[in-house]
Amino acid sequence: MSISSREEYDLVVLGSGEAGKYLAWTAAKQGRRAAVIERQYIGGSCPNIACLPSKNIIHSAKVASYFHRAAEFGIRAPDWEIAMEAVRERKRKMVSGLLDMHLENFQKSGAELILGTGRFIGPKAIEVKTPEGDTRQLLGKQVVINTGTRARVDDTPGLAEASPLTHIEALELDSIPKHLIVLGGGYIGLELSQAMRRFGSRVTVLERNERLVHSEDDDVTEALHGLFLDEGIEVLTGTHVTNVEGRSGQAVTVYAEHSGKKITIHGTHLLAATGRLPNTEGIGLEVAGVDVTERGHVKVNERLETTAPDIWAVGDCAGSPYFTHIGYDDFRIVRDNWAGGNRTTTGRQVPYCMFTDPELARVGLSEKEAKARGASYRLAKVPMAAALRTRTLGETRGFMKALVEPEGDRILGFTAFGTGAGDLLAPVQIVMQAGLPFTTLRDTIFTHPTMPEGLIALFGSVPARVT
Repeated sequence: MSISSREEYDLVVLGSGEAGKYLAWTAAKQGRRAAVIERQYIGGSCPNIACLPSKNIIHSAKVASYFHRAAEFGIRAPDWEIAMEAVRERKRKMVSGLLDMHLENFQKSGAELILGTGRFIGPKAIEVKTPEGDTRQLLGKQVVINTGTRARVDDTPGLAEASPLTHIEALELDSIPKHLIVLGGGYIGLELSQAMRRFGSRVTVLERNERLVHSEDDDVTEALHGLFLDEGIEVLTGTHVTNVEGRSGQAVTVYAEHSGKKITIHGTHLLAATGRLPNTEGIGLEVAGVDVTERGHVKVNERLETTAPDIWAVGDCAGSPYFTHIGYDDFRIVRDNWAGGNRTTTGRQVPYCMFTDPELARVGLSEKEAKARGASYRLAKVPMAAALRTRTLGETRGFMKALVEPEGDRILGFTAFGTGAGDLLAPVQIVMQAGLPFTTLRDTIFTHPTMPEGLIALFGSVPARVT
């Protein structure tokens, strides 16, 4: 097919994830001809198979935990059971509503949604094969790569043959696993481990590193380990899986080495949660002149420009931190730069929250990172019970801590492990972003009794400046 027969667009986006969809919607509203190519999940993974669906399931598990604790709240609830098919249906209903919202946004914006598999066939030229077997060729004045990531399944002998669950299948379970073995002690593994335990599964977590979420400070990992032990979840760190037998959903056996000894674990289900891989293979990047990094991410600069003219990459596939809110910021960077701005990814805040119960949330430096950089700091740390709201909820587990400049008053980092930790990030972030002193939070009048009130206690405990 000749170049002249290709459909011409002002903007073509490959993948409908967070950054890409907003770029297309914005361009279309400005009167530009924009198209988004999506092979499966309209709106990307977040509303379909990741962030929002997982939090929906996690909330159902939270409600289940209240039934376990009914006596603590003065409630007699002797007869109750989990109906996993109903848990799944609640999640599916939410996803359906999100899909409708995305379709409406495409319609209102004027951006064209093309369902099919796309790959580059030349510079800024993409061929799309639709589910009906048709082929279209699109040529964009500007092109954005937004293909996301997928769950990684390691090459451990027997693992692929065992057909392990990933987060996608785990969120579609209609029955409670009798014994779930989880490979990986990171975000996905820990969130789903706790949820399934609260639904009634026996759960064993195998983590190759010596600590859960090993990049975090030791007090954080110790607190998480204690939480899981209290909930009856078996945690084996420093564990190397050597091979797997059986099939997940029926019977599976994991062979591993732990503390210098060979161990064998028998379960019914296996969840692979050991990381993610960028979706950059097989989409013709080489013919488009787009380079990738050693880890397979699209190679971009601080403006998210690729090695090819007029082609950008955004979100997970570009190696941006794997968070939807970062994907949205990628959108803002590209949007503003197209309008003549000069925004970059350099030095931006990267807040995050792990939705275990209680939550783990952090922004800025951890103690471990500060020490690795040789950065001095003043440390303030208080138990979550310092926020009196936790006592009314019966949720006093955890702590808050902050790192403050030794000779100044700027906040360098904030970590919270406790109920509502994610919501506590916002006021701290604003103060950090504005370069305000920690005393701004210490001296603010927060409503009593709310969680932010605990920030007064935290920042009221900052040691005096180093002289």
